[in-house]
Amino acid sequence: MNRRSVLAGCLATGAIVAPLTRAFAQSVIGPLEGEFDKAFGALGPSPAPVAPGAMPVEPAPIVPALPMEAPVDPAYNARLIEIARREIERAGNKLWRTDIAGIADFGRPSTLPRFHFVNLEAGRIDSFRVCHGRGSDPDHSGFLHSFSNIPGSEATSRGGYLTCEWYYGKYGTSIRLEGMERDNSNALQRAIVMHPAAYASPEHIAKFGKLGRSEGCFAMAPGDFNQALVHLSNGRLLYADRITLA
Repeated sequence: MNRRSVLAGCLATGAIVAPLTRAFAQSVIGPLEGEFDKAFGALGPSPAPVAPGAMPVEPAPIVPALPMEAPVDPAYNARLIEIARREIERAGNKLWRTDIAGIADFGRPSTLPRFHFVNLEAGRIDSFRVCHGRGSDPDHSGFLHSFSNIPGSEATSRGGYLTCEWYYGKYGTSIRLEGMERDNSNALQRAIVMHPAAYASPEHIAKFGKLGRSEGCFAMAPGDFNQALVHLSNGRLLYADRITLA
């Protein structure tokens, strides 16, 4: 048998075998392909090619819809001083020190400085941001909507507190608080304290548009909290309410 005859035989055999091979492949691979699609999902089209040297597009930073700064308002500052004096007098001998009072104005959104250190001796007010409890703002709007003294509510309580000793807890050095009124009488039971937290920082606002929420505690940015440790602990007044709306 010459080479031409051998080649012709191979071609004839291939012509016969090819349809059989194709049918076998379709009978085996086709169902497997269907099972693969069921298990893992059909593969979509290939992603569009990225041009050489093209940089991925960074998402635009969140611009807070809530105000970030409050205008200087002498009438508002006078109101803070008036409330500090009134509440210190009302607390009487429960307080150990009466030179400085902390006033938390939850009529303001969390993006604004709303925790005011009212120094009655120096006539100065220093203001910082502070969080409210998630139970007071279930939809995380940035505004406190309600107060509660109920254990488990994770809400902020209104009224006057006595600031007590430092202790080291979950968030580091913190300040215990003792509620002095019916509206915050469960503060110790609920472990309502002052503490630092990253979710109370300006960086959190830049990322999420508002401060995070606490479990009812007065959480401040770590960089600001030293002010509370130095100027507000050990027997002074902390008073919380909606001052702006009062």
